[in-house]
Amino acid sequence: MNPKHLNIFRSLNNSSNVNTNSLQPEKPDMTSIDQLKHTYQLLQLERQADLEQYRQKVLMRALHERAKEGVTWYPVRLLRDYIGTGERVIIEVEKTKLLDQPHSFQSGKVVSVFTNASGKPEKQYVTGIVNYVRESVMTITLNGDDLPDWIDDGMLGVDVMFDEVTYREMEYALRKTMEAEDNRLAELREILLGKLHSSASRPPEKGNRQLAAVLNESQQQAVKKIMEAPDVAFIHGPPGTGKTTTLVEAIRLTILEERQVLVCTPSNAAVDLLVEKLSNLGLNTLRIGHPARVTQQSLSKTLDVKITEHPHFGELRSLRRKMETVRQQANQFKRNFGRFEREQRNMLRDEAKSLKADADTLEFYIITDLINKAEAICCTLTGTAHSVLKGKKFKTVFIDEAGQALEPACWIPLLKSQRVIFAGDHCQLPPTIKSQEAARQGLAKTLFEKGIEKFPQHTSMLQVQYRMHQAIMEFPSHYFYHDALIAHESVRHELLRPSEQPIDFIDTAGCGYTEKQDPETGSRQNEEEATLLIRLVERLVESVGAVAWQEEKISMGIISPYRAQVDIIQHLAERSEILEPLHSFISINTVDAFQGQERDVVAISFVRSNEKSEVGFLGDIRRTNVAITRARKKLIMVGDSATLAAHPFYADFISYLQSKGFYTSVFSL
Repeated sequence: MNPKHLNIFRSLNNSSNVNTNSLQPEKPDMTSIDQLKHTYQLLQLERQADLEQYRQKVLMRALHERAKEGVTWYPVRLLRDYIGTGERVIIEVEKTKLLDQPHSFQSGKVVSVFTNASGKPEKQYVTGIVNYVRESVMTITLNGDDLPDWIDDGMLGVDVMFDEVTYREMEYALRKTMEAEDNRLAELREILLGKLHSSASRPPEKGNRQLAAVLNESQQQAVKKIMEAPDVAFIHGPPGTGKTTTLVEAIRLTILEERQVLVCTPSNAAVDLLVEKLSNLGLNTLRIGHPARVTQQSLSKTLDVKITEHPHFGELRSLRRKMETVRQQANQFKRNFGRFEREQRNMLRDEAKSLKADADTLEFYIITDLINKAEAICCTLTGTAHSVLKGKKFKTVFIDEAGQALEPACWIPLLKSQRVIFAGDHCQLPPTIKSQEAARQGLAKTLFEKGIEKFPQHTSMLQVQYRMHQAIMEFPSHYFYHDALIAHESVRHELLRPSEQPIDFIDTAGCGYTEKQDPETGSRQNEEEATLLIRLVERLVESVGAVAWQEEKISMGIISPYRAQVDIIQHLAERSEILEPLHSFISINTVDAFQGQERDVVAISFVRSNEKSEVGFLGDIRRTNVAITRARKKLIMVGDSATLAAHPFYADFISYLQSKGFYTSVFSL
């Protein structure tokens, strides 16, 4: 190893337990490698915070405490087991104690299925990935070829596990990027973080650059800039401006020129949306990732399913079945047997090994064939490190939702790419970071945001939005997007009803709706405010009419920044005789869970109401930008102006609402 690199790695290894007092903030004159070293140290802080949170919630808690906390299901019983997609073993388990509390299980989570039935001090377990969770039932795809012998012994449970793999891949990518010399990765490092500037444009390659007719002028300019960019380009897509449509068109044209591209996002949900859009264009789209993490709509595009549809799969399945039969024959020999039986067993084992080698070779051929023929290979940022893509290189990688992607995760696909196109909106939610210190020291700043600051000439902001009424759009456009957004004619004056104004803000100041903190989770709640919000929603439904609501399929999102408040709202909505018949049209969740979505009606509970006028993490106003801009035709908000207006953003927002006649005190209701 180069001595320079050796020094880098020594310093990184010494920082595995990072002393926050020794951390220096990132400075403008830092070299690219110094910046990456700093980012590596911040990632260690994040890993420590994440692991400590896991340790406190899972490792340090007794079984009954973990179950109460929602990080363990215990006891559970096995409902059934079967072979699923890609010939993987799937189990379905059910809680035997129905505890009505939130839990940490969701699709894609890594879990450990365990038993306490053996009486041994060490826990017997097998890892897996959650397919889906429905109230008291969970379906899990197990890691391994066979069902564990102890699965029928009873006393089963399921633990959430710490995601070590993601950190390992991010750290590896950072190290490789720092180590890079005299290659394309080193150039991209210097372009994105160093003194090297990107070239103005690249010559057009062979291919038809005829743009789709549906694109507006700002979208066309964005695609044109992407096609001409030799190194990097950025699409800044504010809410409702058709970022996905624009990106998909750029991907289509790039495939015409380059034949194959890599498409990534930080989340599985965002990947699956792109898979759907690209497949609808008739592109050969391959989804890399565990089937348990993929939506039903994208399942047919996964590698596991495509292997089963390959012309040579029948031969592969035959080899595997023969191998399993021979293996079982070998295992039938008992411990007490003679030389002939031993020779027979060894011969059968050798035959099973030979069959397995043949099966592995054939499977490798099938996978290689599928990858080579794919036009768009789609996966999460971490998914680009999948073994099936080892050694694979791409001319262009597209990274969507880049405003929510940690910088270390973005370097994983960049290890394989010659050129990178980012798309996102840094004025919406940032990456989720558990270490406040790491966020404060710069981990919250994405590569997307750094690139937009460095390369305004390679950045295109989409301007025409197709989602919101003019009045809903106006304040976010002013505050976040320099008054650049334009409401398209199709939505500009679109109201839920002619008699309904587009926005209602109900001010609870002075009425004693004081927030409380959940002692276990630390989340905030305000029961009186939640009750008022549900009452306002019920009144809106009654004014429209429940029958008309159902016939017109009017969608509604009821959201809050705080999980504890969401739980209260959910409970109140379930008890509402007015809202219960409309449950299929109403979604209730946190603001973070709603990013990327939209509804005809959005109702928001801000929660915060205290004598100190503390707004807490509402101070990250990007979260409120997301909340407001989910609404198409009607926006209802409930909050305490005396608390909120202590922050300049909310003071300006409330002034805007008052000037437009959208403000009402709760006392005048």
